[in-house]
Amino acid sequence: MPTSPTVANWELGLRLREHRELTGLTAVAAAKAARLTQPYVSGVEGGKLKITDVRLKALAKAYRLSEESYAGLIELRSAAEQRSWWQGYGGLFNDDTLRFFGYEHGAAAIRSYDGGLIPALLQTEDYARAVIRGAGPNIRMADVERVLEARLIRQHRLDGPDPLRLTAVVTEAVLHQQVGGRAVLAAQLRHLAAMVEQRPSTVDIRLVPFTAEAFHALGGGGFHLLEFPGPRLPALLWQETVTATSLLDHPVRLREFDSAFDQALERALSTTDSLRLIRQFAKELG
Repeated sequence: MPTSPTVANWELGLRLREHRELTGLTAVAAAKAARLTQPYVSGVEGGKLKITDVRLKALAKAYRLSEESYAGLIELRSAAEQRSWWQGYGGLFNDDTLRFFGYEHGAAAIRSYDGGLIPALLQTEDYARAVIRGAGPNIRMADVERVLEARLIRQHRLDGPDPLRLTAVVTEAVLHQQVGGRAVLAAQLRHLAAMVEQRPSTVDIRLVPFTAEAFHALGGGGFHLLEFPGPRLPALLWQETVTATSLLDHPVRLREFDSAFDQALERALSTTDSLRLIRQFAKELG
Protein backbone atom coordinates (compact mmCIF):
# COMPACT_ATOMS: atom_id res chain seq x y z
CA MET A 1 0.00 0.00 0.00
CA PRO A 2 1.10 3.63 -0.39
CA THR A 3 2.90 4.98 2.66
CA SER A 4 0.53 6.77 5.01
CA PRO A 5 1.95 8.66 8.01
CA THR A 6 -1.44 8.32 9.69
CA VAL A 7 -1.43 4.53 9.39
CA ALA A 8 2.21 4.38 10.54
CA ASN A 9 1.36 6.45 13.63
CA TRP A 10 -1.66 4.27 14.33
CA GLU A 11 0.38 1.05 14.06
CA LEU A 12 3.03 2.56 16.33
CA GLY A 13 0.35 3.24 18.94
CA LEU A 14 -1.08 -0.27 18.63
CA ARG A 15 2.35 -1.82 19.11
CA LEU A 16 3.03 0.34 22.15
CA ARG A 17 -0.27 -0.74 23.66
CA GLU A 18 0.60 -4.40 23.00
CA HIS A 19 3.98 -4.00 24.68
CA ARG A 20 2.39 -2.21 27.64
CA GLU A 21 -0.20 -4.95 28.12
CA LEU A 22 2.48 -7.65 27.88
CA THR A 23 4.30 -6.03 30.77
CA GLY A 24 1.09 -5.94 32.81
CA LEU A 25 1.12 -2.16 33.15
CA THR A 26 -1.96 0.03 33.08
CA ALA A 27 -1.84 3.26 31.05
CA VAL A 28 -1.58 5.15 34.35
CA ALA A 29 1.35 3.04 35.57
CA ALA A 30 3.11 3.28 32.20
CA ALA A 31 2.72 7.06 32.16
CA LYS A 32 4.13 7.31 35.67
CA ALA A 33 7.12 5.08 34.83
CA ALA A 34 7.93 7.16 31.73
CA ARG A 35 7.16 10.50 33.44
CA LEU A 36 4.27 11.19 31.09
CA THR A 37 0.53 11.67 31.57
CA GLN A 38 -2.10 8.96 31.14
CA PRO A 39 -4.11 10.99 28.55
CA TYR A 40 -0.93 11.40 26.50
CA VAL A 41 -0.10 7.67 26.61
CA SER A 42 -3.69 6.78 25.66
CA GLY A 43 -3.68 9.38 22.87
CA VAL A 44 -0.50 7.91 21.41
CA GLU A 45 -1.87 4.36 21.66
CA GLY A 46 -5.03 5.46 19.85
CA GLY A 47 -3.05 7.04 17.01
CA LYS A 48 -4.40 10.50 17.81
CA LEU A 49 -1.13 11.95 19.10
CA LYS A 50 2.43 11.72 17.84
CA ILE A 51 5.34 10.81 20.08
CA THR A 52 8.84 12.26 20.21
CA ASP A 53 12.02 10.20 20.18
CA VAL A 54 12.69 11.04 23.83
CA ARG A 55 9.24 9.95 25.00
CA LEU A 56 9.32 6.83 22.84
CA LYS A 57 12.64 5.89 24.40
CA ALA A 58 11.17 6.42 27.88
CA LEU A 59 8.25 4.10 27.15
CA ALA A 60 10.55 1.52 25.57
CA LYS A 61 12.62 1.53 28.75
CA ALA A 62 9.51 1.15 30.92
CA TYR A 63 8.39 -1.82 28.79
CA ARG A 64 11.91 -3.36 28.76
CA LEU A 65 11.85 -3.67 24.97
CA SER A 66 14.52 -5.53 23.04
CA GLU A 67 16.71 -3.61 20.61
CA GLU A 68 14.88 -5.26 17.72
CA SER A 69 11.43 -4.23 18.99
CA TYR A 70 12.62 -0.72 19.73
CA ALA A 71 14.15 -0.40 16.25
CA GLY A 72 10.78 -1.35 14.72
CA LEU A 73 9.07 1.40 16.70
CA ILE A 74 11.69 3.95 15.65
CA GLU A 75 11.07 3.03 12.01
CA LEU A 76 7.32 3.53 12.41
CA ARG A 77 7.86 6.86 14.18
CA SER A 78 10.02 8.03 11.30
CA ALA A 79 7.32 7.05 8.78
CA ALA A 80 4.71 8.85 10.89
CA GLU A 81 6.72 12.07 10.67
CA GLN A 82 6.61 12.20 6.86
CA ARG A 83 4.52 15.00 5.40
CA SER A 84 1.24 13.96 3.80
CA TRP A 85 -0.90 15.76 1.21
CA TRP A 86 -3.85 16.13 3.60
CA GLN A 87 -1.80 18.19 6.04
CA GLY A 88 -2.14 21.10 3.61
CA TYR A 89 -5.90 21.10 4.23
CA GLY A 90 -5.82 21.32 8.02
CA GLY A 91 -7.81 24.53 8.13
CA LEU A 92 -10.73 23.03 6.19
CA PHE A 93 -11.39 19.75 8.02
CA ASN A 94 -11.57 18.61 11.62
CA ASP A 95 -8.95 16.26 13.08
CA ASP A 96 -11.08 13.12 12.65
CA THR A 97 -11.65 13.86 8.96
CA LEU A 98 -7.94 14.44 8.36
CA ARG A 99 -7.13 11.16 10.10
CA PHE A 100 -9.76 9.46 7.93
CA PHE A 101 -8.00 10.77 4.81
CA GLY A 102 -4.80 9.21 6.14
CA TYR A 103 -6.42 5.86 6.86
CA GLU A 104 -8.18 5.89 3.48
CA HIS A 105 -4.86 6.56 1.74
CA GLY A 106 -3.22 3.57 3.46
CA ALA A 107 -6.17 1.16 3.25
CA ALA A 108 -6.14 -1.95 1.11
CA ALA A 109 -9.91 -2.11 0.64
CA ILE A 110 -13.01 -0.10 1.45
CA ARG A 111 -16.64 -1.19 1.53
CA SER A 112 -19.02 1.76 1.28
CA TYR A 113 -22.78 2.06 1.67
CA ASP A 114 -24.86 5.12 0.86
CA GLY A 115 -28.58 5.53 0.43
CA GLY A 116 -28.62 8.94 -1.21
CA LEU A 117 -25.30 9.96 -2.77
CA ILE A 118 -22.56 8.53 -4.93
CA PRO A 119 -19.53 7.81 -2.67
CA ALA A 120 -16.88 10.55 -2.74
CA LEU A 121 -14.22 8.36 -4.37
CA LEU A 122 -16.49 7.84 -7.38
CA GLN A 123 -17.83 11.37 -7.84
CA THR A 124 -17.16 13.46 -10.93
CA GLU A 125 -15.85 16.98 -10.41
CA ASP A 126 -19.20 18.63 -11.22
CA TYR A 127 -21.21 16.22 -9.06
CA ALA A 128 -18.77 16.62 -6.15
CA ARG A 129 -18.89 20.41 -6.43
CA ALA A 130 -22.70 20.31 -6.25
CA VAL A 131 -22.57 18.01 -3.19
CA ILE A 132 -20.08 20.28 -1.42
CA ARG A 133 -22.08 23.42 -2.20
CA GLY A 134 -25.16 21.70 -0.82
CA ALA A 135 -23.45 21.15 2.52
CA GLY A 136 -24.76 24.57 3.58
CA PRO A 137 -23.28 26.16 6.72
CA ASN A 138 -20.83 23.28 7.20
CA ILE A 139 -18.68 24.60 4.35
CA ARG A 140 -18.10 28.26 3.44
CA MET A 141 -18.65 29.07 -0.21
CA ALA A 142 -15.12 30.51 -0.33
CA ASP A 143 -13.76 27.05 0.60
CA VAL A 144 -15.74 24.97 -1.90
CA GLU A 145 -12.96 24.70 -4.51
CA ARG A 146 -10.34 23.74 -1.91
CA VAL A 147 -12.61 21.07 -0.42
CA LEU A 148 -13.28 19.83 -3.95
CA GLU A 149 -9.54 19.73 -4.63
CA ALA A 150 -8.99 17.48 -1.62
CA ARG A 151 -11.77 15.15 -2.73
CA LEU A 152 -10.28 14.76 -6.19
CA ILE A 153 -6.84 14.03 -4.72
CA ARG A 154 -8.37 11.26 -2.61
CA GLN A 155 -9.59 9.59 -5.80
CA HIS A 156 -5.99 8.97 -6.91
CA ARG A 157 -6.01 5.87 -4.67
CA LEU A 158 -8.18 4.13 -7.26
CA ASP A 159 -5.26 4.23 -9.70
CA GLY A 160 -1.55 3.53 -9.55
CA PRO A 161 0.43 0.29 -9.16
CA ASP A 162 -1.41 -0.85 -6.00
CA PRO A 163 -4.94 0.59 -6.23
CA LEU A 164 -7.53 0.55 -3.49
CA ARG A 165 -10.21 -2.14 -3.82
CA LEU A 166 -13.59 -0.42 -3.55
CA THR A 167 -16.98 -2.07 -3.23
CA ALA A 168 -19.77 0.51 -3.20
CA VAL A 169 -23.38 -0.40 -2.44
CA VAL A 170 -25.84 2.40 -3.22
CA THR A 171 -29.61 2.50 -3.44
CA GLU A 172 -31.58 3.27 -6.57
CA ALA A 173 -32.31 6.68 -5.04
CA VAL A 174 -28.91 7.93 -6.27
CA LEU A 175 -30.14 7.47 -9.85
CA HIS A 176 -33.05 9.83 -9.22
CA GLN A 177 -31.50 12.51 -7.00
CA GLN A 178 -30.50 15.14 -9.55
CA VAL A 179 -27.48 16.52 -7.71
CA GLY A 180 -26.17 19.40 -9.83
CA GLY A 181 -29.02 19.00 -12.31
CA ARG A 182 -29.98 16.55 -15.02
CA ALA A 183 -26.83 16.88 -17.14
CA VAL A 184 -24.46 16.56 -14.16
CA LEU A 185 -26.22 13.42 -12.94
CA ALA A 186 -26.16 11.88 -16.43
CA ALA A 187 -22.41 12.47 -16.68
CA GLN A 188 -21.96 11.05 -13.16
CA LEU A 189 -23.80 7.85 -14.05
CA ARG A 190 -21.76 7.39 -17.21
CA HIS A 191 -18.65 7.87 -15.07
CA LEU A 192 -19.79 5.13 -12.68
CA ALA A 193 -20.21 2.67 -15.53
CA ALA A 194 -16.80 3.58 -16.96
CA MET A 195 -15.10 3.12 -13.57
CA VAL A 196 -16.32 -0.47 -13.29
CA GLU A 197 -15.56 -1.27 -16.92
CA GLN A 198 -12.01 0.12 -16.69
CA ARG A 199 -11.22 -1.34 -13.22
CA PRO A 200 -13.17 -4.60 -13.03
CA SER A 201 -10.80 -6.17 -10.50
CA THR A 202 -10.73 -3.25 -8.05
CA VAL A 203 -13.99 -1.30 -8.38
CA ASP A 204 -17.44 -2.83 -7.92
CA ILE A 205 -20.69 -0.87 -7.78
CA ARG A 206 -23.84 -2.62 -6.64
CA LEU A 207 -27.29 -1.07 -6.79
CA VAL A 208 -30.10 -1.87 -4.35
CA PRO A 209 -33.33 -1.48 -6.37
CA PHE A 210 -36.54 0.06 -5.04
CA THR A 211 -38.09 -3.40 -5.33
CA ALA A 212 -35.74 -4.82 -2.66
CA GLU A 213 -37.10 -5.77 0.75
CA ALA A 214 -36.20 -3.76 3.84
CA PHE A 215 -32.69 -4.12 5.27
CA HIS A 216 -30.88 -2.82 8.34
CA ALA A 217 -28.95 0.03 6.66
CA LEU A 218 -32.05 1.34 4.87
CA GLY A 219 -32.93 4.79 6.14
CA GLY A 220 -29.61 5.21 7.93
CA GLY A 221 -26.64 7.31 6.97
CA GLY A 222 -23.77 6.27 4.77
CA PHE A 223 -20.76 4.47 6.22
CA HIS A 224 -17.39 3.11 5.14
CA LEU A 225 -15.54 0.02 6.36
CA LEU A 226 -11.78 0.28 5.86
CA GLU A 227 -9.51 -2.76 5.75
CA PHE A 228 -5.73 -2.76 5.94
CA PRO A 229 -2.94 -5.09 4.80
CA GLY A 230 -1.60 -7.57 7.32
CA PRO A 231 -3.19 -9.06 10.45
CA ARG A 232 -1.93 -6.43 12.91
CA LEU A 233 -4.19 -3.57 11.82
CA PRO A 234 -7.92 -3.99 12.56
CA ALA A 235 -10.73 -2.67 10.39
CA LEU A 236 -12.10 0.84 10.94
CA LEU A 237 -15.54 2.38 10.54
CA TRP A 238 -16.06 5.92 9.24
CA GLN A 239 -19.38 7.74 9.45
CA GLU A 240 -20.47 11.25 8.60
CA THR A 241 -23.75 12.86 9.62
CA VAL A 242 -25.12 16.38 9.19
CA THR A 243 -23.50 17.52 12.42
CA ALA A 244 -20.76 15.01 13.30
CA THR A 245 -18.07 12.65 12.10
CA SER A 246 -16.83 9.50 13.81
CA LEU A 247 -13.95 7.10 13.30
CA LEU A 248 -14.43 3.87 15.24
CA ASP A 249 -12.50 0.64 15.84
CA HIS A 250 -14.76 -0.92 18.50
CA PRO A 251 -15.13 -4.64 17.58
CA VAL A 252 -18.83 -4.88 18.48
CA ARG A 253 -19.78 -1.81 16.44
CA LEU A 254 -17.67 -3.04 13.54
CA ARG A 255 -19.44 -6.40 13.53
CA GLU A 256 -22.81 -4.64 13.47
CA PHE A 257 -21.89 -2.51 10.47
CA ASP A 258 -20.18 -5.42 8.76
CA SER A 259 -23.42 -7.37 9.05
CA ALA A 260 -25.44 -4.36 7.82
CA PHE A 261 -23.20 -4.01 4.77
CA ASP A 262 -23.46 -7.72 3.93
CA GLN A 263 -27.24 -7.55 4.18
CA ALA A 264 -27.35 -4.53 1.85
CA LEU A 265 -25.08 -6.37 -0.57
CA GLU A 266 -27.46 -9.34 -0.52
CA ARG A 267 -30.35 -7.04 -1.48
CA ALA A 268 -28.34 -5.48 -4.31
CA LEU A 269 -28.41 -6.43 -7.96
CA SER A 270 -25.44 -8.18 -9.55
CA THR A 271 -22.67 -6.01 -10.96
CA THR A 272 -23.93 -6.66 -14.48
CA ASP A 273 -27.54 -5.79 -13.67
CA SER A 274 -26.45 -2.74 -11.65
CA LEU A 275 -24.49 -1.41 -14.61
CA ARG A 276 -27.40 -2.08 -16.94
CA LEU A 277 -29.71 0.02 -14.77
CA ILE A 278 -27.13 2.78 -14.36
CA ARG A 279 -26.63 3.01 -18.12
CA GLN A 280 -30.39 3.01 -18.68
CA PHE A 281 -30.91 5.99 -16.37
CA ALA A 282 -27.94 7.83 -17.87
CA LYS A 283 -29.44 7.38 -21.34
CA GLU A 284 -32.86 8.60 -20.19
CA LEU A 285 -31.30 11.70 -18.66
CA GLY A 286 -29.58 12.47 -21.97
